[in-house]
Amino acid sequence: MRSRGAQATVVLACAFPLLALSACGEGSSAGTATAPTSSAVGQPSPTSAASSATADPGHAVDPPGPFRAPLHSADMLIFRQQPLSDRMVRRIRHVRGVTQVEQFSLAQVSIQDHAINVAAVDPSTYRNFNTDPVAQFQPEWNRIAGGEMALRKRFTRQVTRNGYVKLGAGARAPRVHVGAFSPQIPQVDAVVNQTWAKTLGMRLGNALLVSTGSSTPAAARRPIQRIVGHGVSVQRLDVAARLGLDPHAVQTAFLVGSPSDAVGSYSYTVLGGGRIAPQQGWVASHISTEVMPIIGPMTCNTQMFPQLRAALAEIKAQGLASAIHPSQYGGCFVPRFIAGTTTLSNHAFGLAFDLNVPENQRGTVGRINRQVVAIFGRWGFTWGGVWRYTDPMHFELNRIVHPE
Repeated sequence: MRSRGAQATVVLACAFPLLALSACGEGSSAGTATAPTSSAVGQPSPTSAASSATADPGHAVDPPGPFRAPLHSADMLIFRQQPLSDRMVRRIRHVRGVTQVEQFSLAQVSIQDHAINVAAVDPSTYRNFNTDPVAQFQPEWNRIAGGEMALRKRFTRQVTRNGYVKLGAGARAPRVHVGAFSPQIPQVDAVVNQTWAKTLGMRLGNALLVSTGSSTPAAARRPIQRIVGHGVSVQRLDVAARLGLDPHAVQTAFLVGSPSDAVGSYSYTVLGGGRIAPQQGWVASHISTEVMPIIGPMTCNTQMFPQLRAALAEIKAQGLASAIHPSQYGGCFVPRFIAGTTTLSNHAFGLAFDLNVPENQRGTVGRINRQVVAIFGRWGFTWGGVWRYTDPMHFELNRIVHPE
């Protein structure tokens, strides 16, 4: 049985006042068609918001046009780092019980230490795999076609006050305007149109949604796994909608952006208590422990150590060593989800570390020395103290720097 959510809310996020739409269902089931009702807060009206000028002409595609039935249930998600071949997709289409598939691009993009799952899609066809209220909410799909993003509402703290999200930690990371806060298919956090795949360095067509209609997805899983290979993530979304992640599937992370070379091929399984278990081969080749200046032993991504050592050496040379308290070091490689979510942190890749934890709590300006912050910045690290919802203990890799 596929689960059904209780309520879905779509909020348009832009320079206009917010427009809220209340309707039914965020589960994996398409549900029963229900006419959504919209309620505008202030002006302009929903019609004028939907007909606004294209927000990002450089990332615009043809408008999707009006919704066309039928809806398709999102029952399984296939995801790997390399594109799915045409032959694989054809074979999956013919698996017994499969009624429809939708190929798109999927990758993890870091926004303020949240490695969110971003889908680059064809808005005109992908929308039919969403719940009825979302699929039929025309302004959202017009805005995605116009170059904007639809984002889960739980990430509002990562959005700037003028409605933008920076997709990556680097100074030159691209920014996208959030056109709507909206429920998404399980395991997808944000949706953009397919032109963003090239901008973000995503692999084209490396994900596939599968609908099994009235058949149980459990019957189709084993033959699909044989087609794509046992190292590829094949997740049942009916389970994921209830539990957060399919506990029987190997999970795959494909991080894009400047630090991606330090991550490579990252697969993991889900443990209890929000913990994950990266494949042992990845840990052996990417994670190590070294003694760093000032702090002492640190277990991190091996590729990060040269520039981290250089940054700490400069801090020490500038007479600022006392500004970092080794006893308050909060860790680097921590293979777990962000608390209460199934979203990976950069700590899971060993690319982030926390300093002076007690006096630099989230949501505060923090007391860490700003000269120390500036030195880390020169050596390729982003500071969480500049985020909209601050995290001043947190530093994460935003680019690879090679000390001379």
